[in-house]
Amino acid sequence: MKIRTTTLGLVSALLLPAVGHAQEVTLKVAHFLPPTTPMHAKVIAPWCDKIAAESQGRLKCQIYPAMQLGGTPPQLLGQVRDGVADVVWTLPGYTPGRFPMTEIFELPFITTTHEPSARAVWDFVQANASKEFAGLKPIAVWANGPNILHMRDKEIRSLEDLKGVKVRAPSRLGTKLLAALGATPVGMPVPQMTESLSKGVIDGALIPWEVVPPTKAHELTKFHAESGVERAMTTATMIYVMNQKKYDSLPDDLKKVIDANSGREFSAWVAAQHVAADAVGRDMTIARGNKVYSIPADEMTRWEQAAKPVTAEWIKEVTASGADGQKLYDDAVALVAKYSAAR
Repeated sequence: MKIRTTTLGLVSALLLPAVGHAQEVTLKVAHFLPPTTPMHAKVIAPWCDKIAAESQGRLKCQIYPAMQLGGTPPQLLGQVRDGVADVVWTLPGYTPGRFPMTEIFELPFITTTHEPSARAVWDFVQANASKEFAGLKPIAVWANGPNILHMRDKEIRSLEDLKGVKVRAPSRLGTKLLAALGATPVGMPVPQMTESLSKGVIDGALIPWEVVPPTKAHELTKFHAESGVERAMTTATMIYVMNQKKYDSLPDDLKKVIDANSGREFSAWVAAQHVAADAVGRDMTIARGNKVYSIPADEMTRWEQAAKPVTAEWIKEVTASGADGQKLYDDAVALVAKYSAAR
C-alpha cells in the first residue's frame, strides 16, 4: 500500500509542471472606440491574434471596444490599474497631470513623422517616465499623426483667423497651444466630438486624419488646414498598457510572448498603422469635395513663435517639480532628430 501511494505521489508530481505549462489565460482588453476603427481592427485585434498564435492558443483576448466595461474614456487608466481590465489602449491626455513627462511629445512642433517619433517616445519613457507607469507594464507608447485643424464653416489661413474660434483640443498641452494661437480651446475626448460639431458647440476640431472616418468629421466640416512644416503642430501621445500584477502572474513562457510583442519596434509598428489610417481619412475628405490646404511655411513660422510660451511653461513646471525641464526637452528633441535622420 505504501509503495502504491508513493508511486501515485511521484506520478502526480511529474504531472504538475505539465499542468502549469498548459495554463491558459484570457486577457480583458478595453478601449474607447468602435470595433470598426483602425486602432481596433489594425492594431489591437492583430496583436491579440499574434500572442494567441505564439502561445499556441494559451494567451487569448476578450476585447471590449467602445467602453463596454463601463465608464468613460478618462477612466480607462483606473480600470487597468485596478484590474477591471487587463490591457487598455488610452491617451495620457485624458487624465491631465498623471503623465507629465510622457506628455512632452504633445508640445508644439516637436514630433516629425509617425515611426521615428514613436521610437523616440518609447526611449524617452523608458529613460525618464517609469514612475508614471507604476502598476502598469507598457506594451507600446507612441504619438499619432499630426493633428489637423478641421473647421465647420471658417477657413483658417492665419493667426488672426483663429481669434475666438472654438476648437476641440486633444489634451492639456493641446489646450494651451490653441489658447496661445488665439483660439478658444474646448477639451473633450474624441467620442464627444461628433455631437459637439453637429450642434455647433465647437467651430472645429484639432485631430489627426485617421479620426475623420469613424467620427464623420468630414461630413460635419468643410475646411481642413494642414501644417506647411515638417514638425507637427501637435500630436497626442498614446499608450497600450497591461496591469503589472496580471503580467507578473503569467508563467515565464507567456511573459516572453508578451515581451516579444512589446517595446520600441512594436511601438513603431503601431505608429505605422496610423500612417495608413491617416491616408484613408484624408482621401475620404477630399473625395467628399471638402477643401484641404496647407498653411504656408512663413505663416507657420508665426504660429511656432506664438506657441513658444507653451514649451517654456512646460519646462518651468517640470523644473519646479524637481526635474531638469530643459534637459528633458532637449533629450526629447534629440531622440526625434536621431530616429528621423535614420529614416
